[in-house]
Amino acid sequence: MREGIGRLTLILGAVMALGPLAMDMYLPALPTLQAEFSTSAARVQQTVSAYLFGMALGQLVFGPLADRFGRKPPLLVGLGLFTVATVGCALAAGLESFIALRFAQALGGSSGMVVIRAIIRDRFDAVQSARVLSLMMLVMGAAPILAPLAGGWLVASASWHWVFWLLAAYALFCVAVVFFFLDETHPEHARTPSLPRALVGAFPLLADRRFVGPALVFMSAFGAFFAYLAAAPFVFIQLFRIPAERFGWYFGANALGFIVMSQLNRRLVTGRGPRRVLGWGAVVLAAASALLLLTALTRIGGFAGIFVPLFFAVASLGLIASNASAVAMAPFGDRAGGAASLLGGSQALFGVLASAAVGWVSASGATAMAAVIAACAALCLASYVLLVRTDRRHA
Repeated sequence: MREGIGRLTLILGAVMALGPLAMDMYLPALPTLQAEFSTSAARVQQTVSAYLFGMALGQLVFGPLADRFGRKPPLLVGLGLFTVATVGCALAAGLESFIALRFAQALGGSSGMVVIRAIIRDRFDAVQSARVLSLMMLVMGAAPILAPLAGGWLVASASWHWVFWLLAAYALFCVAVVFFFLDETHPEHARTPSLPRALVGAFPLLADRRFVGPALVFMSAFGAFFAYLAAAPFVFIQLFRIPAERFGWYFGANALGFIVMSQLNRRLVTGRGPRRVLGWGAVVLAAASALLLLTALTRIGGFAGIFVPLFFAVASLGLIASNASAVAMAPFGDRAGGAASLLGGSQALFGVLASAAVGWVSASGATAMAAVIAACAALCLASYVLLVRTDRRHA
């Protein structure tokens, strides 16, 4: 392999950041899109759900493709589709076409999320994977901090269209980096011999407790996160009157908590292992979500009463994301692409459900967001206690 671990991490982190960028940069524009397209907040939130749905379906496809054809070709195809769809988003004249293009954008962007996990599994064992994924969070974690700031500035000084022009330029940069600097990690002799076998080969994992337990922890934790993503612009900007250009500062502060916890995770897993630290993250998420629901129902503390629990809820993902992924994929090196596909696909599908559920809950203020986040956190903790912690074969 030409690239060292540091260089490989930078390359993979830069590409993996494309998904968060596409999600986070346009969040400050959601109220603007609601006004421009003369529609409801719930309808505009469907642009988030469409993106997550496309991300889910795409990951279910790109993982098996990566097992069959290697890692680089599917990744380049996906990044190309992402670029074309992003340009389409910038030129969209109506909400219906915008939603469809967001779906296509996510289909392409999903290639980075799933293929990169497979590349990491190709190169590292479970503990090393957790450490490398945590290090990558430092690279891609800058996206949730900088993206809403840039998006808010573009919305305030120009228009929401420029958010997608900037994303398209970054996607082209990622295509060039992957083409010229990323080595293939899945040799031909190790590839699944046929595409149908690759497509169905990972589904038996859904009956394997070693995979199902950490996958449930992973997807429910990110369900809480996606509920936050879908609702935060409206809660912050419309309910608490935070200016759109300042939204990114609060959103970025939460992302900073995630980054700090991810880097702390690199040290924690070395002596304690990813399984135990994963449990700590699930407990923090559950406690923060319970406090969030209490403050939303009672309205104690105003904006601070909502923001502080959200900070700790988002930060807890730094102990959950890399560890759940590493524990779920560790036993399945021969099906790394398929395992990554199921893991990412289930995460995104649950994100669709969670983000849509915010609109289904009939409640005032921040209660709908808090209720969905608390429900996801409860499922996360229960999955860890019942399916992961009690699996003594890998304690």
